[in-house]
Amino acid sequence: MEDLIKALKALSDATRLRIMNLLLERECCVCEVMQALNISQTRASRNLSALYDAGFLKLKKEGIWSVYSIDQEGMKEYFSDLVKVVKKALEGNKVVAQDRERLKKAERVGPASVRS
Repeated sequence: MEDLIKALKALSDATRLRIMNLLLERECCVCEVMQALNISQTRASRNLSALYDAGFLKLKKEGIWSVYSIDQEGMKEYFSDLVKVVKKALEGNKVVAQDRERLKKAERVGPASVRS
């Protein structure tokens, strides 16, 4: 039951729902999440970590970037159901549509270019 509580807590935040929306579109590094949501590096990292710790995301390293994606294969079956609910609930939402548009223009930038 603890894992379900952790998962629901992770999904109970608007920023984390917006991040899930981006990751349903494609994998992202922290800097792309920052650009798409117009948030600081600290906020992006903290929220990505919460989703990762809850068991929704997987992480891989690509050079200097930490790239996150939805862990479709590794997550528990009912977590997958929660992800489907999130996707359905966000359909037609103006804010998440704008986030996805900004994601199209987001670029992976080096650490010297990232401002918190």
